[in-house]
Amino acid sequence: MSFKQKITDDMKAAMRTGNTKQRDTIRLLQAAIKQREVDERIVLDDAEIVAVIEKMLKQRKDSITQYEAAQRFDLADTEKDEVAILSVYMPQALTDDEINALVTAAISTSEAHGMQAMCKVMAILKPQLSGRADMAKVSALIKTKLST
Repeated sequence: MSFKQKITDDMKAAMRTGNTKQRDTIRLLQAAIKQREVDERIVLDDAEIVAVIEKMLKQRKDSITQYEAAQRFDLADTEKDEVAILSVYMPQALTDDEINALVTAAISTSEAHGMQAMCKVMAILKPQLSGRADMAKVSALIKTKLST
């Protein structure tokens, strides 16, 4: 079953059960996917759909931070619900040890030395870690390893 089909099936199930939060969040997801397909005139594959979900999660997390700073906990709770629903579609997250091992392997494979080689290492890691790790943390880890 394709990723799009799973999202559509979950939408139908949410409509049948009357789960409005899940239904509305999945509609937002489907709209984001469709918008990207129309804008770029392509059909998104599973990896590109994960990238769309990742972007939506990042937006929601930023919103949660801003809402909590503004004492708007009702809006922050809504965003947290959406994060929980969208997180179901993300691939299994990697542990810190697994990320560390992949970074070390990428550095040795690319024979990277110094900060100027960071782009090479990121190019190797991005396809492997997309949707499975926080790329900001991965970037910080790479900087630490390359600077020593």
